[in-house]
Amino acid sequence: METGVDIQALEAWMDQQGLGSGGVQHVERLVGGTQNILLSFTRAGREYVLRRPPIVLRRNSNETMRREARVLMALAGTEVPHPRVIASCSDEAVLGAAFYLMEPVSGYNPAQGLPEKFAASPELRHEMGLSLIDGLTALGRLDHVALGLSDLGRSENYLERQVARWSAQLAGYEDTPEWDGLADLVGVKRIGEWLEAHRPKSYQSGLIHGDFHLANMMFEPDAPRLAAIVDWELTTIGDPLLDLGWLMATWPESADDFGAGAVGITPWSGFPTPEELVARYGAGSDRDVSAMEWYGVLACYKLGIIQEGTYARACAGKVPMSVGEHLHERTIWLLQRALQWIS
Repeated sequence: METGVDIQALEAWMDQQGLGSGGVQHVERLVGGTQNILLSFTRAGREYVLRRPPIVLRRNSNETMRREARVLMALAGTEVPHPRVIASCSDEAVLGAAFYLMEPVSGYNPAQGLPEKFAASPELRHEMGLSLIDGLTALGRLDHVALGLSDLGRSENYLERQVARWSAQLAGYEDTPEWDGLADLVGVKRIGEWLEAHRPKSYQSGLIHGDFHLANMMFEPDAPRLAAIVDWELTTIGDPLLDLGWLMATWPESADDFGAGAVGITPWSGFPTPEELVARYGAGSDRDVSAMEWYGVLACYKLGIIQEGTYARACAGKVPMSVGEHLHERTIWLLQRALQWIS
């Protein structure tokens, strides 16, 4: 089995860290929602999960992995459900990239299928959705300064910088001559103008996950409770309400209409409505949720432009075209959703 990891080098590093002895056993490549490598294994009877960037590194892959490990270690002891880091390695020479080891999460990803107990109960699915929001409000209540994460991002003028940041990102795709997607992105300029005109006047800065949707969640196997928020690659300091907006942007409209950009689960009936999600968040937070539509529109705009970058790379032959076309379709759907909201 091709693991993408030099097992002997891993064993030697673990020896130096005092993490067991003997050989690494029961190695299994896990399927995740990103291109990063996830590997489960045991050593001296203890279970581990290793996370590292893909073999073909992107420009910021190692820095992103170090950042992710740092945030997860800072979350230790908080109320935010997250994977527990055992040890991290910032030295790229060990495995060819930065990596970290974490404890396995006992649970399942609902986007990969619901256990029978939850598939049979709309009531349990409703509680799952509310538990998801409770985890998000716990994240929004954290003091990032007290956690030592004040330098993780620039909080000043965070909302003011968003449209300029992502419109510039979109314009940069035109440097890829093979990219032909702009004509399909109907209304993207109008959405940017609406966001600028309706931007909230103020916000409370805090830690944000950056990619908060159902495919990045693990739930407990026997109860409708959130077990862990995973994939912290986009975490930064900003306005935590954008995480709720991100969830709204990717939340199915109904049990019959998931849409190309939604993270759908079957069966869907029973999950809370977007209005219920916002109400639950407002009840557990002192943040003003009256402008949540704006954050949902921003999430559609930002996520769509990020995904369009993969399509641009696919047009240039750097990513499989099937992946690029799928994300291009999702971007079009997200922009259409944003246009419906602002209309």
